[in-house]
Amino acid sequence: MSNCAVVGINWGDEGKGRMTDLLTEEYDVVVRYQGGGNAGHTVINEKGRFALHLLPSGIFRDGVMNILGSGVALDPENLWKEIQDLEAKGVSVTPDNLRISDRASLLMPWHRDLDGLEEARLADRHYGSTKQGIAPFYSDKYHKKTVLAGEIFFPDEMRSHIRDLLEWKNLTLTGVYGAEPYTMEIIEEWITEYCDKIRPYICDTGMVLREAQEQGRNILFEAQLGALRDLDFGICPYTTSSNTLAAYAPVGAGLPSAKIDEIIGVVKAYSTCVGEGPFVGELSGQEADMLREAGAEYGAKTGRPRRVGPLDLVATRYGTEMQSATGLAVTKMDVLSYLDEIPVITGYIVNGRKTDRFPFPALLSKADAYIEYVPGWKSDISGVREWDDLPPEARNYITMIEEYTGCPVTYISVGAERDGIIRRNTHD
Repeated sequence: MSNCAVVGINWGDEGKGRMTDLLTEEYDVVVRYQGGGNAGHTVINEKGRFALHLLPSGIFRDGVMNILGSGVALDPENLWKEIQDLEAKGVSVTPDNLRISDRASLLMPWHRDLDGLEEARLADRHYGSTKQGIAPFYSDKYHKKTVLAGEIFFPDEMRSHIRDLLEWKNLTLTGVYGAEPYTMEIIEEWITEYCDKIRPYICDTGMVLREAQEQGRNILFEAQLGALRDLDFGICPYTTSSNTLAAYAPVGAGLPSAKIDEIIGVVKAYSTCVGEGPFVGELSGQEADMLREAGAEYGAKTGRPRRVGPLDLVATRYGTEMQSATGLAVTKMDVLSYLDEIPVITGYIVNGRKTDRFPFPALLSKADAYIEYVPGWKSDISGVREWDDLPPEARNYITMIEEYTGCPVTYISVGAERDGIIRRNTHD
């Protein structure tokens, strides 16, 4: 048996879905262990182009069991719509290939409302939320005021529980924000329209995972977002509201006994970011526009133009350390092929002093990028499948990442399709 986690090294949007889709050929089970529908994993394969938000990226592989773990923010409405969208495109999603933890908490309709209301209250101090209800959901989870998915099997108890929560939540909606209250009639309609639809997928996934472990099956843990968005170790407060690190995977998946053998940290060949917060070295003007268009950098969930910048080796080393990555996957190398020289951030200037360590979050707004330029390869590498066939400049770029992070690069993505990959023997 071999267990692997695919995680983000930077701000998210690194291409984890693309890597998970590729790696699932070697795994029997794929588990999403945290986060919700607030970010997208773009996957391109022989079945088409897809933007997944809640479904694990192993859903396209025949014979792979996909699981939404207990650490996931389970939004029945968005999940059901996502299932229907995939089935309309010929992708089968049934209890034979998707299971939902009965221990996952339900993201309620009022969570999305509260997310938008709080962003509006913050005005120009807002966090850049996708307004999918994630922060209010996790806040309620730690308040112990959420509904577990398994409660769907006990309708009387579930409705009694929701009535208690509704009374409490309406105090916030009406008293703090002056918004309209929810009624039980609205929630009843939501239960019928969405919760009842996902009921067949809900089970004790902990038992499913333990059986897989006992049978020696290979398990792949899929993260959402990246190390810099981790609630504890990210760029607080501009983080997500869950733990994005590989160390959390066994707990969020519902298999605390799991030992992770391999951690693939995904990093883009340049930097991108969706949302607010410090982004050292951010490009602007024509330089940013050219990179954004070359990489089609628009959020899979929101459609928002991604902020772009040079590869940030300071942030990448920090993310690699936080994830304890055993190998890196560098994505979108082909996008940089138009550049004569490629900017790379090799240090930060903080309070007039150069550092190669990632600063405490409060200092990031005072940090400037120390940028060096390396030669570009100025050739189309999208058809390359072997390390030795890459131009020397491209190989040097990868070697630079390895030397700075202290971690081998084991995959190099040169195209969005499944086969647009260089699998690298790091002894080369």
